[in-house]
Amino acid sequence: MHETPAADDASPLALDAGALAQAVRERRWRCTEVVAAALQRIGAVDGSLHAFCTLDADAAMAQAEALDARLAAGERIGALGGVPVAIKDLICTKGLRSTFGSRLYADFVPEEDDVVVERLRDAGAVVLGKTNTSEFGYGAVGHNPLFSTTRNPWNPALTPGGSSAGSAAAVAARMVPLALGSDGGGSVRIPASLSGVFGIKPSWGRVPVYPGCRDERYPGISSWESLEHIGPLTRHAADAALALSVLCGPTPRDRFSLPAESPDWRTGPESLPDAPRVAFSVDMGHAVVDAEVCTAVEAAARRLGDALGAAVQQRHPEIGDTQAMFETLVAMDTDRVGLKELALRKRVTLTGWLAELVARTWSGDEFSAALMARKRIVNLAWRFFEGFDFLLTPTTATPAFAIDVFGPSHIDGRPVPPTAWIAFSALANLTGLPAASVPIGFTADGRPIGLQILGRHLDDRGVLALASVVERLYPRERWPGPAL
Repeated sequence: MHETPAADDASPLALDAGALAQAVRERRWRCTEVVAAALQRIGAVDGSLHAFCTLDADAAMAQAEALDARLAAGERIGALGGVPVAIKDLICTKGLRSTFGSRLYADFVPEEDDVVVERLRDAGAVVLGKTNTSEFGYGAVGHNPLFSTTRNPWNPALTPGGSSAGSAAAVAARMVPLALGSDGGGSVRIPASLSGVFGIKPSWGRVPVYPGCRDERYPGISSWESLEHIGPLTRHAADAALALSVLCGPTPRDRFSLPAESPDWRTGPESLPDAPRVAFSVDMGHAVVDAEVCTAVEAAARRLGDALGAAVQQRHPEIGDTQAMFETLVAMDTDRVGLKELALRKRVTLTGWLAELVARTWSGDEFSAALMARKRIVNLAWRFFEGFDFLLTPTTATPAFAIDVFGPSHIDGRPVPPTAWIAFSALANLTGLPAASVPIGFTADGRPIGLQILGRHLDDRGVLALASVVERLYPRERWPGPAL
């Protein structure tokens, strides 16, 4: 069932994150009412979607009660005060089970929060629980050996994408207005596209990562260090900007973290140049892309150019197919020895792409060649962006497909490898450039289509601003699932 959005006062969950935080501050909704509504929504719809793998209802209600008491005492509770949030199960949460989608960590309870969770809590957000992911995030889908497969709220027979599968599904089904995902090769943007929500991978270093992917105490998960980002999934770009105002900024726990540019990331079209230089490509010169996706992306690029009064050129950096090189870098960043030893000790069999990557023997020459290829791509990218402010592409080469596979066997009638559908996302991870996925409508059979926006070095604000323009051109008309 796809229904029209409810009136803002029908349920607190009908409000976006920013509006909800304001309503809580103004005492129009109590935090306990908001959290109760979110838990009720989860109970009503998640039995068939499996977005959450671990729910923390009692702790969430206790936090909501404490926030209400602080409000009653006249205290401030933070920019996200009272907003229910979901956390991807690759991100550590103190005292709350964090499995990384693997039987290796089926009962693991971290002793500390990831820095991003710590910052959310400090801003008054209420953590409801953990959302499902592929095993250790290896795979842009929502299945793993531990939990039921996450399903797409628009059609439960289809995948919501991944690896931040549960986070995207939870936002699309309006269980929460904000969820955290991680993105080492598209894992925020891909499920945002397939699930019809907004997702942004900030510039590398904008949002710190610790401890989930960088701690020797956790064998097997100290991986993807040079590729990994954490970013928000929301209904609209403005809520993602609000989340980034909380999440961004340096910490000594992440040596790559960047200084904060501003305490407030919220922005609008006025932040764009007078005549932004926009390029677009429907295939980056090599990808096989679904015909409806091609048509939608080209139409969106033309509409955006008209709205901005800017010339939009069909251009792209000549980087070619990066999949093999990307997989080599992932292997280099993976704690393969730790994974093998832990799996042997616990008598657990790894699955899918992760198992293939760990089982293969890699050479130093392969790693060196991949590093040199990455440097070439970085140089191609910065030179390209000397002439353009933004590059538009499809977020994914195809809309949502059946669950429990790693990719469609055919795209546009042509046989393809299972990774062909994610041909557009790795560039932003290889370069560290900011990139977002924004919905631009649906296929004829009702599957969401996402437009990827890549920005220049450190221009996260510009990506958010351009996304807000796209959202005005493609206003949200319906959401999946039962009415709120």
